[in-house]
Amino acid sequence: MKTLYITDLDGTFLNNQAQVSAESARIITGLSREGALISVATARTPATVEPLMRDTYTAAEMVVMTGAALWNRPGHCYEGLVVPGAVRVSAIVDCLGRRGDVHPFCYVMRPDGHLDVYHDTANLNSAEARFVAERSNLPLKTFMLGHQLPEDDYDRTALFFGMGSQDAIVGAADELRGITDCYVSYYKDTYTPDLWLIEIFAPGVSKASGIERLRSRLGADRVVAFGDNLNDIPMLQAADVAVAVDNALPQTKAVADIIIGDNDHDAVARWIADDYRRNG
Repeated sequence: MKTLYITDLDGTFLNNQAQVSAESARIITGLSREGALISVATARTPATVEPLMRDTYTAAEMVVMTGAALWNRPGHCYEGLVVPGAVRVSAIVDCLGRRGDVHPFCYVMRPDGHLDVYHDTANLNSAEARFVAERSNLPLKTFMLGHQLPEDDYDRTALFFGMGSQDAIVGAADELRGITDCYVSYYKDTYTPDLWLIEIFAPGVSKASGIERLRSRLGADRVVAFGDNLNDIPMLQAADVAVAVDNALPQTKAVADIIIGDNDHDAVARWIADDYRRNG
């Protein structure tokens, strides 16, 4: 039986310092070199995934940007990027501009695969400033602060990502779902109390759809997925075996088949090792 093991990063595979522990890196690298199919499904872009996974070898493509694309690590390139299209992007820009309480980062894919990230104000709140500081000077991403998303780039816009209070984020999500068929996801931030996040993608995009594309490409008979947050629920529901870490939200645990240890004690890597020895 060919099994694809696929894990969320933040709050699931990453520890409480937002890092891959040395032990998890050792376990996953060893299993991957033996032939285990192990990957990640994350809202992050490769600009931050690659540094996080630097010491962890995996052979399968990664599901990035919540399933909007796959990332080929050896080829250092995106595969199968799905974008909303100019008409939908225009509606999203108009809606959020009219509301004024969520100022998203707008991700535009250049032809060479580099991401330009537009934000309409240079006066960032503390969460936005920290987000930018942690991602500045990365080789795959450039921030364009204080710049509106150019209309000429609407057809190359891959996603919107915003942060704010629960009321602002939920309100924006509800309004967007009423005016567009785009995939709109919102959830509580893993690391910052009272901070909520929103992501907006093309219709049909989700971690679940990304995993199905990867499953088909690899010819996997069985998918085991690991998660902790609300945006992991679709992929857990689509998996053959759904695993939640102990620190997962109650809603996420409710859809899981199995609850394992928490993200700060290498629970995902150890569970994969045990399962691969039995079934690999």
